[in-house]
Amino acid sequence: MDNRELFSKAANHAARFRDHVAEGPQRPRTDYAGALADFSETLPEGATPAETVLDDLVTRAEPGLHAMTGPRFFGWVIGGSHPMGVAADILTSAWGQNTGNHTATPAAAAVETIASRWLLELLGLPLSCSVGFVTGATVANFTCLAAARGEVLMQAGWDADALGLFGAPPISILIGDDAHTTVFSALQFLGLGHDRVVRIATDEQGRIKPDAFGEAIAGVAGPCIAILQAGQINTGHCDDFAQLIPMAKTKGAWVHVDGAFGLWAQASARRRHLTDGAALADSWATDGHKWLQTPYDCGYAIIRNELAHRRAMTIAASYLPFAREGERDPSHYVPELSRRARGFSTWAMIRHLGRSGIEALVDRCCDAAQRIATALASEPGIAIGNSVVLNQAIVRFGTDLPAEQADALTTETIAELQRVGRIFAGGATWRGRQIMRLSVSNYQTDMSEAEKAAEAIISAYRAVRHG
Repeated sequence: MDNRELFSKAANHAARFRDHVAEGPQRPRTDYAGALADFSETLPEGATPAETVLDDLVTRAEPGLHAMTGPRFFGWVIGGSHPMGVAADILTSAWGQNTGNHTATPAAAAVETIASRWLLELLGLPLSCSVGFVTGATVANFTCLAAARGEVLMQAGWDADALGLFGAPPISILIGDDAHTTVFSALQFLGLGHDRVVRIATDEQGRIKPDAFGEAIAGVAGPCIAILQAGQINTGHCDDFAQLIPMAKTKGAWVHVDGAFGLWAQASARRRHLTDGAALADSWATDGHKWLQTPYDCGYAIIRNELAHRRAMTIAASYLPFAREGERDPSHYVPELSRRARGFSTWAMIRHLGRSGIEALVDRCCDAAQRIATALASEPGIAIGNSVVLNQAIVRFGTDLPAEQADALTTETIAELQRVGRIFAGGATWRGRQIMRLSVSNYQTDMSEAEKAAEAIISAYRAVRHG
């Protein structure tokens, strides 16, 4: 089987999967144990024809795949892997480039340069910022905080990149009580500790309370990093950047914004007010595989101080060419040397949708979330636990019952919803109570899909409550 036949067969399998993803159950048809059994066999002793391997892979994998690319997947903030980005990503895989530097793959380095500029324009951030194309917001947070760690210690007279943290001045880390878990992981990876932080009280929507932040920053002496949030993972709300960042700057703090999905409010004229002042920060982490709909994996570490960025990330060796002025080595902005050319799918998606298309996509998702929330709130016994300002909605069932009974009914409703499989949503804990969390972030989810989702949720609730 030649390359053309093999690649065409793979493309046909992919297209068939995507064409029908919205038709079947919006959940895997088998669990981990079943998938393990499907793939289990002894180590092959000899070669197997490529066509057979490809067919076997599809047959064994598809029952254990989720409908994450479908219009009614609301379990986590996951984009739909738009076909345009997928097509570019197929080429990226076929080209097989290691994009560590500009000499090895000039096109990959160049496309990141252009895509970086487009991203900064879309997100309303300073055009002088540097951008690292990473796997996702987890590594974006890590990269930004690595630069922050190095810079605040450099300002205190300590070169952490050369000397490490042994004997370094302590860094005060200010972070909200409802920050995302990946930020705490990044602090752990960087040797700053996930518990050695100053946690700041938050309000009912998960936003840092300015008064509490003011008290905390007043007590800071020495190097400081303040971590704020654009898009709380349950409520979708954003911290008050315009008020908090100037407070942090009075103590010379580096301000980082975890904006995995919420930073994309900057792309919408109708929702930009939610992130007002975010551009005053020093670094930002966000994802492409969420609202930009690129395939997995794709995220962006954006840093105002390019020197601090490169100082924290550059990998140097005698066999590696060094970029001259006007040239860009992708590996100087990420923790990887061998890496995928994520810039191609980013460039393709922005080129395909344009500024207006991305704005419309963000608005459509947010409007759909609001439509679902409004429909659910009209059903007796269902309550929405947040003000829906972006794409996130908190749902609680049996709110006319005692809290413990409502917890149980919420859990049972989620289980019924997943069993039926018309849509997929998952549970979480918020303020000590069980909730269902809806995350609307797929380019295909329009008002019609929103209405189908609300109907499916209400139907599951009624089935559990009334039998």
